[in-house]
Amino acid sequence: MARTLTAFAGDYWIGTGEEAEIRAAMRAMDGDAPMILVFDDATGRQVDIDMRGPGREPARGRGRPRLGVQAREVTLLPRHWEWLGAQPGGASVTLRKLVEAARKEGTAQPSPRAAMDAAYHFLTAMAGDRPGYEAAIRALYAKDRDGFVKMSEGWPSAVRDHGLALAMPAFDA
Repeated sequence: MARTLTAFAGDYWIGTGEEAEIRAAMRAMDGDAPMILVFDDATGRQVDIDMRGPGREPARGRGRPRLGVQAREVTLLPRHWEWLGAQPGGASVTLRKLVEAARKEGTAQPSPRAAMDAAYHFLTAMAGDRPGYEAAIRALYAKDRDGFVKMSEGWPSAVRDHGLALAMPAFDA
């Protein structure tokens, strides 16, 4: 599943879309824009994208592929271990499948807390030095949509509107 990114040049919205679309929009700016900031819409955090585009994957070596697997401790009741052990592929495969299924199921709509945090991270980068920022963040975490809109009304519309869009699941909850 591709992540959705949003790019800004100063206070101006450049585009929203997958990484390839953002890369194309940034190239279209042709160096005319001030510093461009790109944000992951799921987290609100600033991200870097490689302007060279997707590269070739390195040639595979021998042996098992490196999947970035991390060993950690899991504490379960004996009946849980018995059930996991009886599943095809064993406990690790079954746990990975369960986690992936839960991740896919939970990505349709962000939780209210995740939406607030995404809006917070975005707004800290884009509006942290603007009048009303602290009061707008307090309104955000109080789920006070009207207060948020009132405190952010003097901000550039692209910044205010994107922050509000990221926060909507929290305000709607």
